[in-house]
Amino acid sequence: MIEICPLASGSNGNCYYIGNQHDAVLVDAGISTRQLMLRFKSAGLDPAKVKAIFITHEHSDHTRGMEVLSKKLGVNVYMTSRTYYALPPAFRPHYVKFFTPGEAVPVGSFLVHTLLKNHDAVEPCSFRIEHNGRNVGVFTDIGEACSNVTDAVKQCHALFLETNYDEDMLRNGSYPWYLKNRVASSKGHLSNLQAFQLVQEHAHPGLECIFLSHISKENNTPEQATSLFTGIDPAIRVKLTSRYAAGEVYHMSVENSVSKSGSE
Repeated sequence: MIEICPLASGSNGNCYYIGNQHDAVLVDAGISTRQLMLRFKSAGLDPAKVKAIFITHEHSDHTRGMEVLSKKLGVNVYMTSRTYYALPPAFRPHYVKFFTPGEAVPVGSFLVHTLLKNHDAVEPCSFRIEHNGRNVGVFTDIGEACSNVTDAVKQCHALFLETNYDEDMLRNGSYPWYLKNRVASSKGHLSNLQAFQLVQEHAHPGLECIFLSHISKENNTPEQATSLFTGIDPAIRVKLTSRYAAGEVYHMSVENSVSKSGSE
């Protein structure tokens, strides 16, 4: 059984949990260790299972809590060397291991596949986490889906997928034009429509669950983010993430039978 949970998702902090009965990995640690410990508890997850923290890129909403958390859990932070040196020296983690984009990194019973993506960072990466032939993808902070991302989506049975903004809300909203252009650029974020099209065109036939992630507070709403996805295969669970609390824990069987905790 694989446990999948968004512990934090949004511009104020991101952290995604993928685990099984023995091991777990975190992708990003953008909120405080105190908050993460509270969210582990509320979700019924054991932080002692965490064997590694993988960092997508250097922006503070993905890295803010990594140094304290890695020391508390006694685990390494994995990132590219370019990401490490893009961080202010005071924020660089002590327990660090470097990977090269495209490398597959074994962590306990998981294999973490690393891939470059499009975002306005020095060497932004996404991850496909594999266990017993099942794959969970973490695809946020993507301006547009390159072939690395589409190829990985085709292999995933569950996704944390960015649905950052509604295009009309961004266009008509209060952001200054330079920021609107940055968000909507090929190195910015995925819109609801772009995310939906990515799933429609490239989803694995065995895709079970999508967590709509990194939803903008100013340029989107949960209702807007989910509305497009009502048109996909009803067998696929579509779930929301939150910037304020841990989300639902989704349980994915490695024998292709699916159970879940929480309500739909």
